[in-house]
Order: sequence, then structure tokens, then C-alpha cells
Amino acid sequence: MNVNSYDFLDIFKDLTSEQRLVQETTRKFVKEEYQPLIEDAFERGVFPSHIPKRLGELGLLGSTLTGYGCAGLDSISYGLIMKELERGDSGLRSFASVQGALVMYPLFTFGSDAQKEKWLPQLASGSAIGCFGLTEPNFGSNPAGMLTTATRKKNSWVLHGSKTWITSATVADVAVVWAKTEDGIRGFLVEKGTPGFSTAEITRKLSLRASVTGSLFFDQCEIPLENLLPKTEGLKSALMCLNQARFGIAWGALGAGEDCLEEATSYSRDRIMFDRPLSSFQLVQAKLAKMATDLSLGNLAAFQLARLKDNGSLHHSAVSMAKQNNVKISLETARTARDILGANGISLEYRSMRHACNLESVYTYEGTNDIHTLIVGQQVTGTAAYQ
Repeated sequence: MNVNSYDFLDIFKDLTSEQRLVQETTRKFVKEEYQPLIEDAFERGVFPSHIPKRLGELGLLGSTLTGYGCAGLDSISYGLIMKELERGDSGLRSFASVQGALVMYPLFTFGSDAQKEKWLPQLASGSAIGCFGLTEPNFGSNPAGMLTTATRKKNSWVLHGSKTWITSATVADVAVVWAKTEDGIRGFLVEKGTPGFSTAEITRKLSLRASVTGSLFFDQCEIPLENLLPKTEGLKSALMCLNQARFGIAWGALGAGEDCLEEATSYSRDRIMFDRPLSSFQLVQAKLAKMATDLSLGNLAAFQLARLKDNGSLHHSAVSMAKQNNVKISLETARTARDILGANGISLEYRSMRHACNLESVYTYEGTNDIHTLIVGQQVTGTAAYQ
């Protein structure tokens, strides 16, 4: 299986046999099991309910973690998984990214032994689903301004507030929720069915339609003391989780972009215009060449992130740079591919418009494009310019 047909810079030639197997296995799953479902799922606005367990069976959830049924893979393997899943659809990668980076990672990093033993095996197998509650209606790019509170009582914590734009909100068995306490922002586990905890699905979306998105509400929601993630220390703990997710996005977005390039290239070869293949026109070749160049450079950035991550020297500003750049070029690639496809490009029979719609959300979530630009700007100048 040639899974890297546009590898102009030989970025993938030195993959280990394990890394190649991970990529090929994920590609095969997406091609044979997910792609036949995505047109209908996107049109109807649903996430196929059997997919979490299939991802678990393949070892694709929380795959860089060790123990508890997790695969213990390196960061390049994880990046390749994210890339292949997003080749299928951003909603598919979003689910796996939230499950692994935003639910399993904080449990593994900040949780108690009892919390890890209870939840990580279930989450790794896909038999339980998690969500990550940080964003609030009035505090998206400024999570430090959150209004959700957790008040300590004698034998419990009481949460009050709300979160919104939460992936997997209405299907989650457990939510990792961030709230203000007397000692600062801490993380908590809130289980489905807890009195005072409710959810609502966000519908009528024009993007990420094959993904569950919703809101979380806490109305004097009382949880046991042991539901506190004991090692969380302020907002930096939540941002550590986001950094894991952004790393996956920097890889994943490239999968959507490459799928658009492949579709546009194939279409332009077959489409006859003025008695010639569309691919023979200079303007079309210039567009395809620009797409291939941008994606090749994006892959270089993603690979370097993974190397830095595995040797422990990855700085969060580098993750912001790659997330911002790779999502931007993939979105531009999707738009250009749709243009090459002409009127056919707006049909769900083709993939580029769906990817473009999804990437509009990826461009915004896990830190907007502008916020990531300012993170890089702060690293360059030493001055924060968020206000």
C-alpha cells in the first residue's frame, strides 16, 4: 500500500516498520470502514456510534500512553494516526484527539491511581467516552476568565456553571471539567448521570457535522471529593492538555489537505476541457504545485515537532506555529481543490468541500489562528499582545 505518494522530500522514507504498520492499518480502517459511511453521516449530522469501539480495538485511542491497555507508541506514530483519521474526516480525528489528548492524558498525568485504573482501560477500549470541559460561552480564547466554580464542602465538591462547544458532550460517560476553586483552577471528573449535571447537543452546524458537539451544565452539581484530579495545578494543567491536542491537530490537518490534493489531481487528469485534460493547463498545475509544496513543508514541521516531543524539548510556541500553519495551508488546499473541481466540488460525492467546511472549525478550535499567531509573536518579541 503506497500511503505517501506525494512525499517529494522523502520525509516518510525512514519510517520504522512499526510506524509504517500503524499508518497502513489506520489508512485501511479509514478507507474500508469509515469512508463508506461519511457522506451519509455528514449529511445527516451524526457520528457513527460503533466507531469508538473500533478505534479502541485497533489501539488508536490514547496510543502514546503506557499501561492500562494503551499502545505506548512514539509521537511520530501518533501523528500518523491523527493524519490518517483526518484524511477520513475531521470529526473522526477530533473524537480520537479529545478521547486521547484531552481526557486520557489528563487522567494519566494528573489523576490518582484509582481514577486511572477505573477509567483509562475503558477509554482505551472505546467502551467509555470522555469529553473535555474548558471553553465557556463568554470565555473562549481567555479560559482564565471562566465563571464555572467548584466549592469545597465537607465530603464533596459542588460545581456550578457551564461549558460549550464540547466535542462528545452528549455521549460522554465522563467529563474532565475545569473550574475555579479557592486555590485556583483545578480539574474534576464528572460522571454521566450525576444530579445537577446535564448536557445539550449543538445542532444545525455547517462544519464538523459528523461529530457530536454540545454544552455542559452544572447546577449545584455535587461530586465526591475523590473526583478531583489531585495533581492539577492551575490553568497550566489545562493548557498542557491543549498542547497535546494541538500537536495532533498539526498532524491531522495535513491528512485532510492531502486527501484534497489527491482528489483534485485525479479529477484534473480525468476532466477534459477544450479537448485536453484539465491537468495540462498551466493555471491548474500552478495550483496543484502550490498545494503539494505547502503540504510537504507542513509535513516537515510535523515531523520535527514529533522528534522534539519525544526527546523532551518541545516548546509550546512551536506547537502553536505548526498548528496555525498546517491548518491554514490545509484549509487553503481544500478551497483550491474545490475550485479545481468546479461545480462538482460542492457535491458530497466529492470530498474537498466537506474537508473545507470542517477545517473552518479546526482553524478556530484549540486556539484560534490569531491566538496561535500571537503565541508565536510573544516568543519572538518577549511581549504578550493578547489584549
